[in-house]
Order: sequence, then C-alpha cells, then structure tokens
Amino acid sequence: MKTGLRFALLLALISSMVVSLYSFTARKAPRILVFYKTNGFKHSSIPAGIKAIQKLSEENSIRCDTTSDSLKFRYKTLKQYDAVVFLNTTGDVLGFQEQKEFERYIQSGAGYVGIHAAADTEFDWPWYNQLVGAYFKDHPAQQQALLHVKDSKFPATAHLPREWSRWDEWYNYKDTHWDKVNVLLTLDEKTIKGGGNGDFHPMAWYRSFDGGRSFYTGLGHTEASYEDDLFLKHLLGGIKYAAGR
Repeated sequence: MKTGLRFALLLALISSMVVSLYSFTARKAPRILVFYKTNGFKHSSIPAGIKAIQKLSEENSIRCDTTSDSLKFRYKTLKQYDAVVFLNTTGDVLGFQEQKEFERYIQSGAGYVGIHAAADTEFDWPWYNQLVGAYFKDHPAQQQALLHVKDSKFPATAHLPREWSRWDEWYNYKDTHWDKVNVLLTLDEKTIKGGGNGDFHPMAWYRSFDGGRSFYTGLGHTEASYEDDLFLKHLLGGIKYAAGR
C-alpha cells in the first residue's frame, strides 16, 4: 500500500475515533432536574438558587432542566436524569403515584440532592424521610455560626476550611437517621442562640439509599448563599456525587 494512502487511512481512523469520543462524552454528560415546588413557605431565594445551579451546570458541562410541575415525576421522564435536586421545596409536593415513580427512579440507581427546606417536605412519607436523612423541626433567627468539616475528602467539602463561619438560617432536625448517613458538616451550637440538637448537630451529609445516592445540605436559605463561592462549590460537589460523577 502506498505511503500516501496509508496516511490518508490513518487520518480517517483518527478522525473517526475523535468523533466517536466526542459523541460518547456528549452522550454521557450528566443531566439534572431542579425541582422547586412549594406547598407551604416559599423561599425568596428560589430564583437565585435556580440561576446559580444553571450557571454551575453550564460551567461544569452538566445539562440542567428546572420545573415546579410534580407531573414530571413519572419514571419515563425521570430516567432521563442522573439526579433530581429538591431546591427549597416545602410541604406535600408529590401525590401518591408520583411518590412511587420517584421511589422507582432512585431504586434504578439515580441520585437525589436536597437543599435546605427539602427537609421541610413530605412529612407523611417515611421513605422520603430516609432518603433526605432527617426532617425539619424548627429554627432560630438567622445568624452567624461556626461549622466544622468532618470529612475533607468528599467533593462537597474538600475545598472548605476545617472551621467555616457563615450566616444562614440554621435548622434543628427531628426524625433523624444520622446513624445511617455520612456526616460532612456539623453546626457548633455554642456559636448560636436557639440550637436544638445538642453537641452533635449535622448540617450536611450523604448516603447510599435504596439503590441510589442522596446528598443533603441544610445551608441555602438566604439569597446571598447563591453568590457565595464556597457554598456553590459545596453544592456542586453534592450534585456531582448524586449524579454519579
């Protein structure tokens, strides 16, 4: 075979491999659904949260859709996504059939991210309580507090200082399953007024659950949170984990 022909065939092969690699990468890009329905208190920070997650997604090659429509919770729709993000949802946001469809989705190996009031959601659904890891009980006034990083290797906390001081609304929790989760951040109740969980007060955690992955952070009440680079990297790490990345 002539050298020129060999060279042309080699170029064609390399081009084909590059195209195939690009197609594979594009096909495998993670995709998330941000769900922000409320049936109770509605956080004014939700629009800021949506905008921030969309920007994070764009910067990190993640495809991102958003909805407040619970009718999207059908397995044939959800299976398009690697993870669903509950952004400050409140109250009873899913019907019985939608709950079953979401359970099937998580059981298929997908992921869940809960932000702040996601723990103030679906109080009559025990499976969800296990998924999120705890329920909201109450909270004191917004204030500055000190957080302790318990795991510096996890992607949601690897960038954080060991002690992180920030302003937010600090939840106290009930119906907790902290013996079943991997705690990432704890709240130092000695630095606030109105703490209700004592010396061990987790504020962010992750776990494997029912075939899927769950990440929850109690941070994210304020609009300023979604302009805080440390918090956004914390959130991005949790999203990547939940999406299997």
